[in-house]
Amino acid sequence: MSAVDSQTDMTDANRVTIFDTTLRDGEQSPGCSMNLEEKLQVADALEDMGVDIIEAGFPIASNGDFEAVREIGKRLKTSSVAGLARATRRDIDRAWDALKTAGRPRIHTFISTSPLHMKFKLQMEPDAVHQAVIDSVSHARDLCDDVEWSPEDGTRTEHDFLCRCVESAIKAGARTINIPDTVGYTVPAEFRALIEMLRNRVPNIDKAVISVHCHNDLGLAVANSLAAVEAGARQVECTINGIGERAGNAAMEEIVMALRTRRDAMPFTTGVKSQAITRASRLVSAITGFSVQPNKAIVGANAFAHESGIHQDGFLKHSETYEIMTPESVGLNRSTLVMGKHSGRHAFKVKLAEMGYGDLSDNAIQGAFQRFKDLADLKKDVYDEDILALIDDVVVRHNDHLRFVSLQVVCGTKGPQTAELEMTIDGEQKHAKAEGNGPVDAVFTAIKEIFPHEVKLQLYQVHAVTEGTDAQAEVTVRLEEDGRTVNGQGADVDTLVASARAYVNALNKLLVKREKSAPAALSA
Repeated sequence: MSAVDSQTDMTDANRVTIFDTTLRDGEQSPGCSMNLEEKLQVADALEDMGVDIIEAGFPIASNGDFEAVREIGKRLKTSSVAGLARATRRDIDRAWDALKTAGRPRIHTFISTSPLHMKFKLQMEPDAVHQAVIDSVSHARDLCDDVEWSPEDGTRTEHDFLCRCVESAIKAGARTINIPDTVGYTVPAEFRALIEMLRNRVPNIDKAVISVHCHNDLGLAVANSLAAVEAGARQVECTINGIGERAGNAAMEEIVMALRTRRDAMPFTTGVKSQAITRASRLVSAITGFSVQPNKAIVGANAFAHESGIHQDGFLKHSETYEIMTPESVGLNRSTLVMGKHSGRHAFKVKLAEMGYGDLSDNAIQGAFQRFKDLADLKKDVYDEDILALIDDVVVRHNDHLRFVSLQVVCGTKGPQTAELEMTIDGEQKHAKAEGNGPVDAVFTAIKEIFPHEVKLQLYQVHAVTEGTDAQAEVTVRLEEDGRTVNGQGADVDTLVASARAYVNALNKLLVKREKSAPAALSA
């Protein structure tokens, strides 16, 4: 057994806790919105991966967030479930109301501590902020045994004041002290020094776990997080695919695989089953509508692709010449079944199990299988990527209010371009025929006739799932309404059908978004 594969020879002192905030900070990404069923799917995937703590939402933000935190807390068996709260009794009480039925609840409370935030955001003096730290953590600790405290904008906080607040938070009962780089401002050497400073100057720091929460505005979130771990932090807050506000958060898959692959340089371990990474990445991408860039580390389409002749030659002679980890280590299992139009339902189920989807319901499998058979009639070769696109397009959207049924389009140079569309709204059949300035415009106009709405189309993007002229198209659209943005995705061999599916998916997300009314200051 190689050093990389061994997960049992590390001491507890070198165990890094993974705190995933995909469902909270990740959902604050513009355009990212999840309904309860989708959040439950992501939470299940995270727990199956072995994630230690799942931050399920911000209960005070909306009834939807409250319900999500409560239901996830009741559902999960091994992962702790955290709810975020500002430093007010109202926020903390609301968080506890959502968490009190959870098996392993955690209240995560925060307040800004940098001079800039205290002056302009909070409009509070440092002494008042310090007292708010004591009051909020004490109140949270009276309700819940597991309390985490964060100084928002911690990396721009004066060191003396940061040490004072951290010491008081621990005295008040915080078990975890999280140091956020809220605006992605720090660099690795500076962040390492900050963690070392806290360990050296805060007298009771040994009574708490040091956590870090890094944003990626300078592209340094993962590097900063790893520097902090080397300095003594033992919890990393991160998200699947690195999603989050602005440039996102530290990517969980990169943190986990960096620690797994470079154990020689960083002798730390996590409890995450890396073989589940690819499935979780694709699930989050499908649900949020946020495509993963092809050259994204670990989970990008090109992460294990070799095109350069020199690279290909070396790889074929010995894979480790250009591959520092195996595709299988992140769940990209090499296929043993070739699928086509003659493949049956049993073979399809086996293929799904091979790809990490063996736990789907019979109804979900049947829906995906029917789409697969339709696709196999149209395509000569059905690749794994095609099947994954079908799973993404069928399985994660089974609770949508709006559903695409069929589409017929007339287009070309002679015009007019028309679209005849059939949809259902909460099960009721609807039909429309519309003209447009081109076939895509005609399709989207038909959707508006069936489901009237006023939105701005901010993004329309098409890419091929696989190679060849018969490749499935995967379409991404971004819609904006009253400052709310949502992304939607759809896949089909017909680009216009994929466009309709993507637009309808975005509308379903918009319906979820309309139900939410987030407070003015979400962060940490």
